[in-house]
Amino acid sequence: MKTYDIEITAKAYEDMDRVYTYIADELLEPVIATNQYDRIADAILTFDIMPDRIKIMDSEPARSKGLRPLLVDNYTVLYTIETDTVYIARVLYSSSDISAKLAEE
Repeated sequence: MKTYDIEITAKAYEDMDRVYTYIADELLEPVIATNQYDRIADAILTFDIMPDRIKIMDSEPARSKGLRPLLVDNYTVLYTIETDTVYIARVLYSSSDISAKLAEE
């Protein structure tokens, strides 16, 4: 079975740091913040095998960028597949306007 490398972009790392900081500092729940961060990281690591199991998003601009969404609790991990590498592009709160955030980039 083919395996893929996984690369997390600087923007996705920033997103994950924001998730952790919000839960730990604003909601004052550092244990929950750590658990949430770990669940997102663990989900990302599953992309080493069959990352194409999730289809490309239908909405623009995500579709033209080839972004695929993986839901992890209340967050959406957006990623692309290029040759043998999965690129983690963003980690966004699922209830936010994801299309608007992507259009800003």
